[in-house]
Amino acid sequence: MITVARRLAARGHEVTVLSDAANRGDVADLGFRTWRRAPNRADKRSESDPVREWEPDNPAGVLQRLLDGVMAGPALAYAQDTLEALDDLRPEVVVSQELLFGVMAAAEAAALPLALFTTNAWSFPDPLQQPPFGTGFPPAETEADRTRDGMVRAVTRQLFDAGRPALNAAREAVGLQPLPHLLDQLEAADRVLLGVSRAWDFPTAAPPPERFRYIGPVVEDPSWTAGWSSPWAPDDPRPLVVVSFSTFFQGQTDQIRRAIEALTPLPVRAVVTLGPALDPADFAAPEHVLVVQSASHDALIPQASLLVTHAGHGTAVRAIRHGVPVLAIPMGRDQADNASRMALRGAGLRLDASATAGAVRGGIQAILGDPGYARAADALGEVLRTTGDVDAVEELEALAQASPQATPAAREV
Repeated sequence: MITVARRLAARGHEVTVLSDAANRGDVADLGFRTWRRAPNRADKRSESDPVREWEPDNPAGVLQRLLDGVMAGPALAYAQDTLEALDDLRPEVVVSQELLFGVMAAAEAAALPLALFTTNAWSFPDPLQQPPFGTGFPPAETEADRTRDGMVRAVTRQLFDAGRPALNAAREAVGLQPLPHLLDQLEAADRVLLGVSRAWDFPTAAPPPERFRYIGPVVEDPSWTAGWSSPWAPDDPRPLVVVSFSTFFQGQTDQIRRAIEALTPLPVRAVVTLGPALDPADFAAPEHVLVVQSASHDALIPQASLLVTHAGHGTAVRAIRHGVPVLAIPMGRDQADNASRMALRGAGLRLDASATAGAVRGGIQAILGDPGYARAADALGEVLRTTGDVDAVEELEALAQASPQATPAAREV
């Protein structure tokens, strides 16, 4: 979202980011406001996470944490902060992440065009005809598959409705009518900008609904990322393996340690990037495995022969676009879906989050020993590089021009 915001600013638009204080450093070149009433993380450490989604041991528990901590519980606070910003700034368009239902209600109350921006596949029961989010299911082929998917979607909708009373209380407080279902709030969006390529999702019998737009992956190194300079000789023949398990804490410490253990006896070079939530000093590693806080994935991954990852979209798609196969070890969120999309197309393998070091080692050896995985990754990457997804900036400019608050040169988002 920050990348798109910068592109808007470069085209002469006024852009203000309303977000957690922890993100101020990432948007120093843009307008910035912090939440006053809504949850407001001062840093990106695991201790400040309002959801702590790694603690529940089942999907229903994770969803309840999201409802209580982000989507519904603080919806009124998000709505009030957003309305205050809208009164001050008078923008033409509101752009929100798809979990901030209070922000959506505020845009609806202000009668402003609203765009939802996803950084992975669409996460709600499913107008896009994809397998249920988070399951990692392949596309349904049999009647039993379709029955299974329908049951998962129905249960998911029921679970979301646990947040409906809190959301409706927020809506009534800002002058809106209550909704029969929590997910009805999504209908306030004039555009849904999907931060994945159309070619990343599975083929469907019908096109997506008109308001959905595939904008393709918008991935750049964040501002806190360190540069990358290889410590190994340019002619070092050992394959380079990159290990990356999420920018934020997701309970991934054990998975990283098992990956390091898996790499220890192998004739490879490896770089493990941790992100700001973990400390390299907490991970013992042999000489040929370099553990760092961060390194530019844009510089590092194109040199790699394999990526070992949780399979978050931003990390996984970087590898595939460069023809680098993936050993996916999903831990939640969209990760099982990304792992499924890669594995079913032959661009890598998928292991469970509980996979032992021996199983991880076997996966690494299987992919490095079979060039077919790299060929499949390169073929999928070529499709992702050349698919004609729409431009997010142009979509937002079109919404601004149609805004009831638009000036002759509408220019604030």
